[in-house]
Amino acid sequence: MKTRPMLMLFYILALIAMSVAALMPGEFSAPSRMFVFTYQVTLKDLPAGAKRVRIWIPSAATDANQTVTVKRVTGPVPLHATRETPFGNHILYGEISHPAAGPEEFTLEYQVTRKEYARGDYDHLLKASQGNAAAPASLAAYLAPDRLVPIDGRIKTLADENTRGKQGTVEKARALYDFVFNTVRYDKSGTGWGRGDSLWVCDAKHGNCTDFHSLFISLARAEGIPARFEIGFPIPTGAEGTIPGYHCWAEFYANGVGWVPVDISEAWKDPKKREYFFGSLDANRVQFTVGRDLTLQPKQDGPPLNYFIYPYVEVDGKEFEGVEKKFTYREAAAGAGHARVAR
Repeated sequence: MKTRPMLMLFYILALIAMSVAALMPGEFSAPSRMFVFTYQVTLKDLPAGAKRVRIWIPSAATDANQTVTVKRVTGPVPLHATRETPFGNHILYGEISHPAAGPEEFTLEYQVTRKEYARGDYDHLLKASQGNAAAPASLAAYLAPDRLVPIDGRIKTLADENTRGKQGTVEKARALYDFVFNTVRYDKSGTGWGRGDSLWVCDAKHGNCTDFHSLFISLARAEGIPARFEIGFPIPTGAEGTIPGYHCWAEFYANGVGWVPVDISEAWKDPKKREYFFGSLDANRVQFTVGRDLTLQPKQDGPPLNYFIYPYVEVDGKEFEGVEKKFTYREAAAGAGHARVAR
């Protein structure tokens, strides 16, 4: 009789199917990625007779969504780890006294395991949140305006118009997410984009990720919803490659849920991901810093930085712009060893 062997075969096939399903990637990316990320900086044409060069480089760090190991740090002088306040961003800082002619180069190499970050879909968030409950007092900084992220005047009017009739934090945040998605287009033509100037975006109605998320943060804060700016780098699909520049996103805070991520510019680029990017981030990124209007540690001589993802350099107290940057990645095998940090 062949019934028993057939049942056994079906059982085995079912187990295989279950194993494959358990290994299926997330909705739009693998649940996690392991890669080596290299951050290279070259200071070109330092002025003759310069007395002191100061350099601050943002540093990726381990958090709930990524595990970061520094594999290698090289440069003409040691880089010392510091922390910015109030956001706690990690910084590598160095000084070069009386630099010689010619370029100075720094290389930072990280091994990163980044996880998909998902708080659930809209319906789940709506059920889990606690309506309009007041945000914790510790989040007051995420309700205040930044220099280019106002929360009054025209911004407040727009926020009120687009949340009228909406109940609770999640419903209001979704209305603002949809407003930005429908109003702003991803377009880096002309000038003015990339500064994260919310009022400029209202008029221009285009820009990059910085502009999308600055407007969202302004609108959310205007409605009493804590929101924060986060920035890092996108990690493309493929085994290795060069990354042209940064990527940023935002989070808003809902009582009963916690911080909820949104990535409106990525949703705009691929509208089938519109629902996904309200409440989730894929694993194709690495985060470096949080916040705007940043005073570094040790304090820079120049004004606060609009945001901090590229190196900031001062020569004898003045900002130096002769900085070249290169960012690359390569996939890393699980279980790969960690190299010793070198300076």
